Amino acid sequence: MDAPTAFRQQLLGAIPRLRRYARSLVFDPSAADDLVQTTLERALAHWHQFDQQRDILVWTLSIAHNAFMDERRRDKRMTLVEPNEARDVVDALPAVGNDIGLRLDLVAALSKLPVEQRQPLLLVTLEQLSYAECAEVLRIPVGTVMSRISRARSALRDLLDGRAPSNARGLRRVV
Repeated sequence: MDAPTAFRQQLLGAIPRLRRYARSLVFDPSAADDLVQTTLERALAHWHQFDQQRDILVWTLSIAHNAFMDERRRDKRMTLVEPNEARDVVDALPAVGNDIGLRLDLVAALSKLPVEQRQPLLLVTLEQLSYAECAEVLRIPVGTVMSRISRARSALRDLLDGRAPSNARGLRRVV
């Protein structure tokens, strides 16, 4: 049975934010599009499991998170952003002013964060989810969300100030 029209319309409305989150998460436009496609396929295949009382964005972000983690477990490899690819990544981020250098620094700093810190930071700051919604998407306790966001913000401040992060444990090495 096909998904109802109302569900499909809600799903279409969630695509831009889902796509933005995917692009910020994986730092590769092609891989992000693949993640969005996988998410939409899974959502359509399991539309009957969607609770109309929930926000469809939170539901689809949960699906995207699970698909991303599945892919990560399968591949066990890191995606690195090459300088010539940085423009695509920067375009996917919210504007931080007209200073392209700052935008590139932000992309570089975000890419150095471990995914465990980057995911909740992006969900709360970029997608404007509450800590509780973020915890639901990532299937972790709210306190863990708060801790990871705090460490991510601290590390970003240090990286953007040109210092080694004070909580350098777990930072990704980008060559």
